[in-house]
Amino acid sequence: MARYVFITGGVVSSLGKGLASAALGALLQARGYKVRLRKLDPYLNVDPGTMSPYQHGECFVTDDGAETDLDLGHYERFTGRPANQQDNITTGRIYQDIIASERRGDYLGATVQVIPHVTNKIKEFVLDGNEEYDFVLCEIGGTVGDIEALPFFESIRQLGNDLPRGGCIYVHLTLMPWISAAGELKTKPTQHSVKELRSIGIQPDILLVRADREIPAEERRKLSLFCNVRETAVIQALDAQSIYDVPMTYHKEGLDQEVLDAFGIDPAPKPKMQMWDEISHKIHNPEGEVTIAIVGKYTILKDAYKSLIEALQHGGIANNVKVNLEWIESEIFEKEDPSPWLSKVDGILVPGGFGERGSEGKIEAVRFARERKIPYFGICFGMQMAVLEAARNLAGIKNAASTEFNDKAKEPVVGRMTEWLKGNMLEKRKEAGDLGGTMRLGAYDAVLKEGTKIAKIYGDTKISDRHRHRYEVNIDYKERLEAAGLVFSGMSPDGILPETIEYPDHPWFIGVQYHPELKSRPFAPHPLFSSFIEAALKQSRLV
Repeated sequence: MARYVFITGGVVSSLGKGLASAALGALLQARGYKVRLRKLDPYLNVDPGTMSPYQHGECFVTDDGAETDLDLGHYERFTGRPANQQDNITTGRIYQDIIASERRGDYLGATVQVIPHVTNKIKEFVLDGNEEYDFVLCEIGGTVGDIEALPFFESIRQLGNDLPRGGCIYVHLTLMPWISAAGELKTKPTQHSVKELRSIGIQPDILLVRADREIPAEERRKLSLFCNVRETAVIQALDAQSIYDVPMTYHKEGLDQEVLDAFGIDPAPKPKMQMWDEISHKIHNPEGEVTIAIVGKYTILKDAYKSLIEALQHGGIANNVKVNLEWIESEIFEKEDPSPWLSKVDGILVPGGFGERGSEGKIEAVRFARERKIPYFGICFGMQMAVLEAARNLAGIKNAASTEFNDKAKEPVVGRMTEWLKGNMLEKRKEAGDLGGTMRLGAYDAVLKEGTKIAKIYGDTKISDRHRHRYEVNIDYKERLEAAGLVFSGMSPDGILPETIEYPDHPWFIGVQYHPELKSRPFAPHPLFSSFIEAALKQSRLV
């Protein structure tokens, strides 16, 4: 039977619950256990699919097409287990299901209430489908004391009684701030956070305390005493140079052992940490470095590109080099010459995005990369901008545009798709339908043209990667673009939707309609990112 670990947060947000959950999952895996991670989000959106990247950061997409919290990306990268639709739930989705049930009359005339109906729904979600797992780690979004998170805290409190004795534990992540004027680390914020948690009936078994310096033994004893937690269960979580140092750091602090002790597992299986040792060694001992320019439109908030950042680091790990990132707001190139910004970088990447803002700047970045023979990687929107650049500057289609910017474009080289095949099923979307969940989402197959650069990179002609977009390159322009030198090197299995493009006479110029960053792992870098960084390394030696 599965054992449950509930991870909560206190004091402030953005302490890294997702990373802590992922690292703990990796540590339990290293001991031979089968682990599942789930995220409970208290916001009223059904999912983060319609939320601005400035509000929520990246929207992570799973193979089965779920738009989820970015923490699920951490879960996948640290454990290698693909997440799915059932690994992320929101208050909005809970209430949506409950209201639909109430309208059908499923509650047989009962008054529908937070307790028991909402809490029961949350508990069903937590417990469902875990038969094959040894541990289920559930992260509760938000911070203890947030009013919107109360139903989730009440649900996991109830589960403490519903599950067999010893069936679950609670890990509480808090902050221990350094007050420079006093020259001290302060325990009081953690004490108050635990008091708040205990007031709703949850006693933490383990405290994971974030700090920017070593926590003295006396402060640990103080936390143990006032928070009613064993002294050995007060685990310091110090800042790390790389997120991939965190599993090893937590292991050395004894987090995984404390979790197993809390469940009474003795003797505990010995961990196999060689993989994390090797990754950490490569990160801290690079044999060179490259600089990649990311020309995007959400560059103020780096979390908007979280998986992309990590995938580039994975490419660096594969090539034993450090990857430096230059963040450039694409709108700059609509007013300024890109040369001063891009002439000294080793590679240019244009990531996904939505809307017209900054699109012309991205097209200028594409042109610079093509003409100057600098390695270029276009992802989703970045591929579409590369096609528009080729249409305008090589194929002579001066009015080439996307219907995303102008629904009456004279030359709709990129247009909105309203139907497509997913396996053997035809997916349909209405032009004026809801925005949420209406994109081409999840894993789709593609067929690569033999002998192309991308086919050689994958080592195969049949691939599957994850998509998240509403617009596609218009197949009607394929012949004119190929006549101008742009090769459509990958297509959907039915031959209708362009999936990848490239220039054969360019050192490395590839655009993909999907998001390969979503499937990259530190111990299994995505081949496109490994190859892109390798090309950037060659470029760095030419400059």
